[in-house]
Amino acid sequence: MSGGLDSVLAVKVIQEQGIELEGVAFETPFFSANKAVEASRAIGLPLTVVDITEEHLVMLRAPRYGYGRNMNPCIDCHILMLKKAGEIMEARGAHCILTGEVLGQRPMSQGKQSLHVVAKRSGYQPYIVRPLSARLLPETMPEMEGKVDRSRLLDIQGRGRKRQMEMADRYRITGYATPAGGCLLTDPGFSKRLRDLFAHDTNMEIRDLELLKVGRHLRLNDETKIIVGRKQRENAIITELSEDHDIVINMRDIPGPTVLVPYGCGGEDLRRAAGICALYSHAPDGLKAVVEWRTGGSAQYVEIEPTDEEGMPKLII
Repeated sequence: MSGGLDSVLAVKVIQEQGIELEGVAFETPFFSANKAVEASRAIGLPLTVVDITEEHLVMLRAPRYGYGRNMNPCIDCHILMLKKAGEIMEARGAHCILTGEVLGQRPMSQGKQSLHVVAKRSGYQPYIVRPLSARLLPETMPEMEGKVDRSRLLDIQGRGRKRQMEMADRYRITGYATPAGGCLLTDPGFSKRLRDLFAHDTNMEIRDLELLKVGRHLRLNDETKIIVGRKQRENAIITELSEDHDIVINMRDIPGPTVLVPYGCGGEDLRRAAGICALYSHAPDGLKAVVEWRTGGSAQYVEIEPTDEEGMPKLII
């Protein structure tokens, strides 16, 4: 259950056959289940939300079917979600898995061959029903056994949305989410940051992934990266996500960003980070300013000049 219109329509098509359904949505640091929760609440569908971060990260480092345009391993991701859904199906004693996928709607993950590969690799191919395009796809076990009436399923395909819009009017569905994803792995900027994190940190924590979502990220060298808040809200998030082994840098007397050095750094890098903090602050050009850096429970103050702005673009991830 993604929460998009197609998943809601798939529910409606099957409910018309008097079949009892339960929604399943998945979440990781890269995508949330918020839309699924809202949509399920709107149509009265019981929903289970499952965090698949651990398995997803293992897959994300080396997806069997590769990445899309950015760091999005769409085929492998769908395989993982259907595998988890199949495990829940068995645990619940349910009869099939339904998805809102539409044949040909997304070229990478919803072509006929891709749908076949995803279903087969999940281990639950005979039980996966795609109600919106089912009559264009091979018959599944629930259809053969009469648990789902194939004649009442649909034959939608392609990227056009006309039939879905007409169905939404008929079912009086309003305020539905747009079909575009919401997965951060499709974002070019986020993908660059994630590649950098994978290249430099083999023992990352979940909070390191959360930090990728905020601030400017600058790579000083192979050992040291800093994160610079761009506005008050980001400063607050960076501070909240900081831990005792990090270094947090702020201006003492004038407005400026919060700068985080994850896992700390040596003295030379620390002074560079402090100079960058001063650069992005309201410190007057060419004048020294007092910067505070904190690690654990201790704080230190140092007077420092803002870093030269000319070399900054090369550092930004």
